[in-house]
Amino acid sequence: MPGQIPDPAPTQAARLLTSYAPTGAKALRQHAEATLKRQLATGQHTQDDSAEGILRTLHELRVHQIELEMQNDELRHMQDTLETSRADYTDLYDQAPVGYVTLNDTGQMLRANQTATSLLGLTNQAMVGAPLSQFIHRDDQDSYYLLRQRRQTQQELSAELRLKRADGSYFWARLMATLAQDEAGAPLLRVVLFDISARIAAQEQLYLAASVFSQAREGIMITNTQGQIVNVNAAFTHITGYSRDEVLHKNPSMLSSGRQNATFYAAMWHDILSKGHWYGEIWNRRKNGEVYAELQTITTVRDAKGTATHYVALFSDITSFKASQTQLEHIAHYDLLTNLPNRALLADRLRQDMAQVQRHGALLAVAYIDIDSFKAVNDQYGHETGDHLLVALAKCMKEALREGDTLARVGGDEFVAVLTDLADTSGCVPMLKRLITAASRCFQMGEVVLQVSASVGVTFYPQAETIEPDQLLRQADQAMYQAKQTGKNRYHLFDAVHDRSVRGHHEGLERIRLALASHELVRYYQPKVNMRSGQVVGAEALIRWQHPDRGLLLPLTFLPLMETDPLAIEVGEWVIATALTQIALWQAQGLDLQVSVNVGAQQLQQPNFVDRLRTLLQTHPSLDPAKLTLEMIETSALQDIAYASQVIEDCQKMGVAFALDDFGTGYSSLTYLKRLRVSTIKIDQSFVRNMLDDPQDRSILEGVIGLARAFNREVIAEGVETIAHGSLLLQLGCDLAQGYGIARPMPADTLPAWVSSWQPDAAWRNDTVMVHDSDWK
Repeated sequence: MPGQIPDPAPTQAARLLTSYAPTGAKALRQHAEATLKRQLATGQHTQDDSAEGILRTLHELRVHQIELEMQNDELRHMQDTLETSRADYTDLYDQAPVGYVTLNDTGQMLRANQTATSLLGLTNQAMVGAPLSQFIHRDDQDSYYLLRQRRQTQQELSAELRLKRADGSYFWARLMATLAQDEAGAPLLRVVLFDISARIAAQEQLYLAASVFSQAREGIMITNTQGQIVNVNAAFTHITGYSRDEVLHKNPSMLSSGRQNATFYAAMWHDILSKGHWYGEIWNRRKNGEVYAELQTITTVRDAKGTATHYVALFSDITSFKASQTQLEHIAHYDLLTNLPNRALLADRLRQDMAQVQRHGALLAVAYIDIDSFKAVNDQYGHETGDHLLVALAKCMKEALREGDTLARVGGDEFVAVLTDLADTSGCVPMLKRLITAASRCFQMGEVVLQVSASVGVTFYPQAETIEPDQLLRQADQAMYQAKQTGKNRYHLFDAVHDRSVRGHHEGLERIRLALASHELVRYYQPKVNMRSGQVVGAEALIRWQHPDRGLLLPLTFLPLMETDPLAIEVGEWVIATALTQIALWQAQGLDLQVSVNVGAQQLQQPNFVDRLRTLLQTHPSLDPAKLTLEMIETSALQDIAYASQVIEDCQKMGVAFALDDFGTGYSSLTYLKRLRVSTIKIDQSFVRNMLDDPQDRSILEGVIGLARAFNREVIAEGVETIAHGSLLLQLGCDLAQGYGIARPMPADTLPAWVSSWQPDAAWRNDTVMVHDSDWK
């Protein structure tokens, strides 16, 4: 513009401003430019100071800008640091191993970390605003209430209680609280939650273990690996008598009784070291010296590395149990009355003895012993006296044996002796004789003197065939019955060869039963006569077996087989029934004979014997019962003399007569003869057969005939085989007889003809009775 001075300053100032002003200080440059323009427009500067002033101003601005930027950088760094710290704090707070909960003054939760929400099984949203008390077990509410109350007294703010999870379960927690304030100064309670469930469970286990240790009724002893006792419980003291202080640091060997040897302890420690435990019975000694039994378990305790650190012994006193067990074992193996081994122990010892003689090549004998007529003692004097007699008999028979032999009681009056280490079968004979002698001793029982005898059956082992212990006993038992049959008070050796021929005992019984059903059993009759008058006074019914293969069999070939079997009763009733039928048939033919029938011991001892006989008689109402005579052997009558006497009396009331058969073979006495009111006495054929040559048998005959005369009994002799036998009997005063010298047993249909034709020998008609001095007194 004309008249004005050109001003290069704006261009220079702008250039300087651009060169000095930092890039980005836009606001500062804008402020400087605005200031410069204002000055130019108002003429407030000169050319000289415009550039200098601008430069100075810009320099100051630049310095100020640098300071501001440094402050901004520092502020940004501090902000970053603060954000990092805040993030770290938040992470530590949420991920802390314990729960953090902030409560307001009313107990509501304001904040909770993730651990707290995990412990309770809730979300943070569900927890915030809810009172903490609603998560506390109702039984622990008082503890929580006291914790909150203590914040006013500045006491320790902690409690252990149960907290409820969202699933309804509870866990143990320790609460530790700290007082605080918010920005407004309102009181807060910062609570730390520790999950102590594992610790509580461990404490309970420790408490339980401590209770078990202290209160257990079993003794407990803990030792270290050096063998020193480190602890015992009260039961240990009660059982052993030692206090805890008396046994601490001592070795358990102080309890040793000495009953176990080194081998026992070596085996025990072998199990402990190899298996980690041992279990068994051991005998120890109490403080007072008493030895006791204990059932003990020893267990190895190991640490986390598997190294043994201690041994725990758990034991109980079983002394009383052992005593009871010993008593029960004694009862189980010994007879209560005689204290001899019973059947069970006998079987065990017999098996052991059999194995021993088999190894050593020796021999053993099994003797089955039955006391003769013992039942009569019981009946006459009572069972208590009988028991005392058994005890005395057992003692005497045991003393008669050797030390290594066994005597056992296997039944009421039955014993078994096992005689070992025999060189041969004859080696047992002296002992058998001592046994029989011991059994026949006289025993004083109070005011009564008793004497019995014994029948003994003997068998040997080993045998030609394999045999079991029970078979040996059966063989000996069978031989014992043979001893009884042959007169008692003796022994009989079992015949193994004969036994093999009759081994089919049960089959034999079945065959006899079949023979009875098939009418193979038949009756034969042997006449009884008066040798002096020639009269046939009767006949004895005898049984035979018409075997389809073996022919006519005599009674001894099959009757002993069924002697102890119920079949004997059935056959006996058949004999009586058929005999009654035969009497009726003979009467119809004009033959009037009295028929005698043998009655076995088993049949006679049946409680219904009299009733059964009455029933059989009633089947023949026209028959005179007096035509029937029942013969019982003396030995069976004496087994139960009171019962036999009653049976005889009952039968006589019906008109049936009784005869005492085989008189003299048992323990005949005047008392027995007086009590048994039989009508006839039959002299056993063993005395008749030898009377011609044996003066003793003749003396017996004289005595029996005299007894019969004194007691007004009819007497008849069996076994008259020759005319001489009959003559001597007639001279002794016995007129009645039967035997082969008179007639053999015959079928029923041939008897009438024989009766009509029989005549006594002429010599018998002339025999006179010998007169003894005693007859004139």
